Amino acid sequence: MNRSSMTLAALILALTLVAGCGNESRADRGSSVPSPSTVEQTVQAKQAPSAPDYGKVLVTNRLDIDFSKHLVTFIELGADRCIPCKQMQPIMKEIAETYADRVQVVFYDVWKDPEPARKYGVQLIPTQVFVDQKGNEIFRHVGLFPKDEILELLKKHGVH
Repeated sequence: MNRSSMTLAALILALTLVAGCGNESRADRGSSVPSPSTVEQTVQAKQAPSAPDYGKVLVTNRLDIDFSKHLVTFIELGADRCIPCKQMQPIMKEIAETYADRVQVVFYDVWKDPEPARKYGVQLIPTQVFVDQKGNEIFRHVGLFPKDEILELLKKHGVH
């Protein structure tokens, strides 16, 4: 293998690892059929919800989310087949259930639809964006975000 081929291979490997999903094998990716837990959490991704779906993660591709009904909206931009993104799912679900009347949790799969990633300027996944009731970004984090740090952030913004 010549030097340029080795350099190219090393660059591709590094980019894959930096993206946060490099430790996932091709077999782990399987088909593009969503997991049962994702399907359970999905709230009419293509249609506007008629009423707030409190206590669940809103899995959607809609960009017209109403931020006004919750103190904070926790937006996760990731992919359902990305390892760190999968590790965020139970954290998101617990926050959605525990703070249902105060925090809206939204998940965008940016591998299936890249438009939310463009809207929020995402370069790596998972990225968490926290938005206030007026739609203003109040905090952003890239990578696996520990639950205790999220809870501390929410507390700073009036969620108790």
